[in-house]
Amino acid sequence: MGVVSVLLEIIGFGVGIPFGLIIGYFIFIYKEPQDVKVPIIRPLRDLDSDSLLDLLDEMPLWVKNSDYDRAAWLNKFICDMWPYLDKAICGIIRSTTEPIFAEFIGKFQIKSIDFETLSLGALPPIVHGQIIQKKLFSKISSQLENLPGLWLAGNTCIKAHETNENELSLEPAIRWAGNPNIILVLKLLSIRITLQLTDLQISMVPRIVLKPLVPTFPCFANVVVSLMEKPHVDFGLKLLGGDIMAIPCLYQFIQKTIRRQVASLYLWPQTLEMPILDSLVATVKKPVGLLHVKVVRAHKLLKKDILGASDPYVKLSLSGERLPAQKTSIKMKTLNPQWNEDFKLIVKDRRSQVLQLHVYDWEKVGMHDKLGMQVVPLRLLTPNVTKELTLNLVKNRNPNDPHNKKYRGQIVVEITFNPFKEDNERFSGVLNEQVRKDSGSERETEDVHVPPSAAGLLLLMIQSAEHVEGKHHNNPYATVLFKGERKNTKVIKKTRYPCWNEEFEFMLEEAPVKEKIHIEVMSKRKSFGFSFKESLGHVDIDLVDVVHNDHINKKYNLIRSKHGVIHVELRWKVT
Repeated sequence: MGVVSVLLEIIGFGVGIPFGLIIGYFIFIYKEPQDVKVPIIRPLRDLDSDSLLDLLDEMPLWVKNSDYDRAAWLNKFICDMWPYLDKAICGIIRSTTEPIFAEFIGKFQIKSIDFETLSLGALPPIVHGQIIQKKLFSKISSQLENLPGLWLAGNTCIKAHETNENELSLEPAIRWAGNPNIILVLKLLSIRITLQLTDLQISMVPRIVLKPLVPTFPCFANVVVSLMEKPHVDFGLKLLGGDIMAIPCLYQFIQKTIRRQVASLYLWPQTLEMPILDSLVATVKKPVGLLHVKVVRAHKLLKKDILGASDPYVKLSLSGERLPAQKTSIKMKTLNPQWNEDFKLIVKDRRSQVLQLHVYDWEKVGMHDKLGMQVVPLRLLTPNVTKELTLNLVKNRNPNDPHNKKYRGQIVVEITFNPFKEDNERFSGVLNEQVRKDSGSERETEDVHVPPSAAGLLLLMIQSAEHVEGKHHNNPYATVLFKGERKNTKVIKKTRYPCWNEEFEFMLEEAPVKEKIHIEVMSKRKSFGFSFKESLGHVDIDLVDVVHNDHINKKYNLIRSKHGVIHVELRWKVT
């Protein structure tokens, strides 16, 4: 009897478990609930205080916070574009998943994997809160909201804030309760298995940064996206018609897995960067290092003068630069000159730029005769390593020109490429050594621990000015005075809000910790051949903060101007 009872228990357990799972599947998962009621929609004035408290979380940000403005035009734009966005996004999903599915076909007895239907539904996402730059977008939103026929969604708003960076930053709070129709069909042997995604709900707050802003359509080069908080994703998943998300613990496991995976990839400070414009077209090249060139000597140069030897000198420059070439001194009446002169050139693209060396014979009257030339590709140089080169001079860079076979002498140069240090390596914590006597004391310039003196490059970007007004005319331009060198921007006529976006470079032998740079906004008008100038305000900027912080992007109030402001960006780069 004991053996029979054990066998009956095993048979009952083996039959009862599958039978119970099948009954539970049809009762709790496969069968749709019948007690779902349509919610009653009532105006707010008919709700009591308890009902209003329950709705506080759903109220739009422009109701709770006066800093937010409504921007219903954005939801109107998304609503009108959604049918086309739906097709475009679905097309991207198909093209992306096709090679992934192809890897599994033929394995595990899988004959095919394909989408039977793929649509994101008719309901577009809704932006119910957004932070955006004030300078550009607040004016646009105010104009679009006044247009007739716009869909005024009650939970759409926009917050404005100031920024000095060359970028447009958006932080939309997005909610999407969609009705997608996505059915994936998998053929396993002769069995057709369907997997359907239903009732998709997404809530997230991404930060979308369009940078840098460039004068080429669509006016930004890259889109950088990151999530400011973990997203909430909820959906139903039907397998063979039954909702498998109703299985206990499976729903919570999938929720945690999705949030964890998305957060590890895109949660701030992690970012997803998508290039929009080609880097060669959109990116304004910035200095990446200094090229130190020592022109040592030349020997056996060509004799161009009929009476006596040549009077050689060397011009050196980098390709792709509009700056005038630098020159050595002239060595009179010699074919074997000795220079031993040092030069510094600013490198902006080491992979493509070349050092150009041209040797000329100086003439007192007429054109200077060309004795030869040679180039050195910067990509062949090892950073921070001095290389001595003996170069054969040629007539031009055409390798097929027979004139290049003629011997024209040699030139000897020493070249060193010193790249600029990255911002996070600049001072390696030197500023943290500053000890303050008390929390309320201000930092004194004399107490700052100054980094070791080193040669570097000071970059000055004069971006724009505001509220600059002259007594007689408004044709503003900015003039920069630093270490006895004066540089001017272009003149913008008839405006109080000039925008220059001009950059100036100053190569220095040591850090300018005790220096000031003088910037003055002037106005100029010509009449009957005479030029009349007027000062609209000026500012003197201490460079010690630029040296320690390596970057300052700030607006300065102009002295001797009623409301004038100038926007300046300063960078200090060292090798």
